[in-house]
Amino acid sequence: MPTRANQIPIARLAGLRYSSGVNSYHRPPLRAGFSMLELFLVMVLMVILFTMYWSFVAKGRGPSKLKGCQSNQLKIYIALDIYANDHAGRFPTATNATTPAEALAVLTPQYTVDTTVFTCPGSKDSPLPSGESFAQKKISYAYFMGRSRRDAAEVLLCDQLVDALPKAAGQAAFSVTGKSPGNNHEKSGGNFLYGDGHVEATPATVPFSLVIPPGVVLLNP
Repeated sequence: MPTRANQIPIARLAGLRYSSGVNSYHRPPLRAGFSMLELFLVMVLMVILFTMYWSFVAKGRGPSKLKGCQSNQLKIYIALDIYANDHAGRFPTATNATTPAEALAVLTPQYTVDTTVFTCPGSKDSPLPSGESFAQKKISYAYFMGRSRRDAAEVLLCDQLVDALPKAAGQAAFSVTGKSPGNNHEKSGGNFLYGDGHVEATPATVPFSLVIPPGVVLLNP
């Protein structure tokens, strides 16, 4: 028989066991924010998404600027056509012209007051002054000076070319690297305006020949 001194009240024993149970239970430490690895992965993901977004936007801008360039060339043709009406079917010429701006400046302001059409939206060329001659400025388009309405199937005007030399089919007329010259649309080719007023877009390497016959001068910006 245990003595009274050796007896431990049941309530006290239970209390000891309860206290022991509480003390033996440890909560897991709370996490304070992201770990370095998680933060790094989030940053990498954000960079990837940002790059994908701007790549998508850039791809969308290319075709849009080509369309804007086509619109410019069609508006230029309207002015050229009105000029030809007044000059026996011939398009503008300028004696000793060395740039397309020198030959086409005659169109303003009598045949068009909109000088913005002479700057390609895909180029980095500066806007032309409004309401004054741009003969000494730079425009974005090459001009085949000496054409007339009889040359309906020939190129009359186009985006800046890599040079002012004739081209055989399959040769590069526009930049293939995206660098100047001939990079109005980086390396996405360019637009050609024909003597009948229609516009065609081509890749940098043209699928047709660009011939410069006697009496025609290719003025490249």
